[in-house]
Amino acid sequence: MRNADHGGRPAGVFGATAAGGVHPRLRAARLALWLIAAVLAARQVAVVLATPRGERLTDLETWLGPDGVLHVTGSLYDSTRFTGTPFGGLVLKPLTRAAEQALGWGWTFGTLLLVVALGLIAARALPQPVGRRTALLAAPVAVSLLMLSLPVRNTLWLGQTSIMPVLLVLLGCFVAHGQRLSGLLIGVAAALQPTLLLFTPLLWCTGRRRAAVAAGATFAAGTGIAWAAMPHDSHRYWVHHMAGAGLGGPADDLANQSLHGALLRLGLNGPPEIALFLVLGAAVAVLALRRAVRYFRDGQPLLAVAVTGCAALVVSPTAWQHQLLWVLLAVVGRAGRRASDRYVWPATVVMVMTLPAKMLLPNMTILAPLRDNVVLLAALAAATAVPFLSRTSPYYRAPLPAQYAPAVPSRFRYVPPPLLRRVLTRPNLLLELLLIRVTYAAYSQVRLAATGGSNSAGRAEAEEHGAQIHALERALRIDIEHWANHTVAGIDRLREFFDYYYTSFHFAVPLAVLAVLYWRRPADYRWARSALGITTLLALAGFWLYPLAPPRLMPTLGFIDTVHGVQDFSQPDYGTLTALTNQYAAMPSLHFGWSLWCGVVIAVLARGRWAKALGAVHPLLTAVAIVVTGNHWVLDAVGGAVAVGLGFGLTYVLQGPRAGTAAVAGHDREPVQKPVHR
Repeated sequence: MRNADHGGRPAGVFGATAAGGVHPRLRAARLALWLIAAVLAARQVAVVLATPRGERLTDLETWLGPDGVLHVTGSLYDSTRFTGTPFGGLVLKPLTRAAEQALGWGWTFGTLLLVVALGLIAARALPQPVGRRTALLAAPVAVSLLMLSLPVRNTLWLGQTSIMPVLLVLLGCFVAHGQRLSGLLIGVAAALQPTLLLFTPLLWCTGRRRAAVAAGATFAAGTGIAWAAMPHDSHRYWVHHMAGAGLGGPADDLANQSLHGALLRLGLNGPPEIALFLVLGAAVAVLALRRAVRYFRDGQPLLAVAVTGCAALVVSPTAWQHQLLWVLLAVVGRAGRRASDRYVWPATVVMVMTLPAKMLLPNMTILAPLRDNVVLLAALAAATAVPFLSRTSPYYRAPLPAQYAPAVPSRFRYVPPPLLRRVLTRPNLLLELLLIRVTYAAYSQVRLAATGGSNSAGRAEAEEHGAQIHALERALRIDIEHWANHTVAGIDRLREFFDYYYTSFHFAVPLAVLAVLYWRRPADYRWARSALGITTLLALAGFWLYPLAPPRLMPTLGFIDTVHGVQDFSQPDYGTLTALTNQYAAMPSLHFGWSLWCGVVIAVLARGRWAKALGAVHPLLTAVAIVVTGNHWVLDAVGGAVAVGLGFGLTYVLQGPRAGTAAVAGHDREPVQKPVHR
């Protein structure tokens, strides 16, 4: 594949072009990215080696028998924890002495070197021609993404060999000289991971028939030699376990992201499930290979390899998490005609491969099938559905541009120019929803981590800060919380109203405002969303630096918790109302901050007076609700107001004035850029 150039430059020119005349900023950016990759690698090594010996490299430990590595009495598959092929066990046996000495540092650093090699090869295999910036930054970005990915992290943690088949395929496709050597490497990879035989028809259909024959012959020879040397293990693997099915854990386990595992999780089993799996697997393989051949002939060999690898994951009986790197390689595919859609697929792939599924989708019963199979769905989409652009498409290198608001001379001199251009078009909804969900999941995790992972861990410090806030309010003569709390608690209807307002409008109103802006005012949506995001980040910093007990969780002040009920202060975990919420994230108050954000946005953008009045009423009612229910101090609301002010201010500094204002102010001087229709 490396020697077959379809409209691009040869690999040798790639390196020469990248090396000449590097701009200082690009050189600095490349150095910074390599430093990030090094830090990520060091972090992964530290996590593995800091773990007690019995809890790390657990899959590597399955190779240990009474007499050392792979000197296992009986079959390798007696415990079902060894998931490799018999050929893999046969190849590793000569390395037993070295492996026994490399169960820690040596094995981990060796795996890291393989990951770096994988990233370098993938970066050099990008479809040609590529820009100088891409050529310089691709390698450190690829290595960093690999270090962050869940498959690599699991491989390092478990001590698996799943990097080797992927690396062998990339070496055979992009590095090896000669078709025989290329086929040999891919055949060895298939002997280690049988479903990689799908690369054999890819080689055949793309004109590399000698390589295809060599790959098939190498796989057959390796498997035959392993069968002759280890007949009992070979029979267990190929016949009893159906090419690895059931090894490493139950086939319906969530970690098995193959089509077979998904069908089992849906409740199918027995002959009907096997028949459906074979039919669907064959359809996926045929469709994916047709697409891969088309992308290869189009001059996108790395995408062709990634599509074939994703199909191999789908049709495999078992595809454990450490074997899913093929999905990450599909990030090189370009999809979408509009510039605003160009980042949807890469961002989705990166988040799927680096974040747990529970961060991507809410824990709702209706979404369980999607959440449980999110990696499988990404692989299936890459193999069969995503409309990747051809290099001959006019949108491949020049997508339809977004509309930008022109610059306006309305900024103060000491404010730097906008760092982000003010886009007027509507952003991609899928990407927005995904980012909002991931941001909220991260927000929840940071809230909990601010008290050491549980509410009881930060109880003493939070109560001390609560006493400080109470003393300050008494000095300022604004300590009205106790009077307001007991007054409202004695009036049933008033208490019920403010309890409902506190629990129901916190999320509903901001989401409604965002939804209306997205649909009716896309440019203003970007401005408002950025201000809300910055406000939330500032609030998280406040939660982390200053954990604060709200009035209802101050044991000696006699507040009534009208929302959650009576708290048992004699219990150590009395404040732990839920394991996923930090009850001491009170300063600043995001209840009030988000409501004030809603009020400001409505006041600025609404046209009718009644709408502006409703916008003003919402933060006022929220301020009353958080105080009378005993959930916040008055100064918490002040802190929330400060966070909102800083959020809008930093948005102005980073983006300039609101895009709608900028477009109106600059209308007479510079027309708004129109999209180019090809």
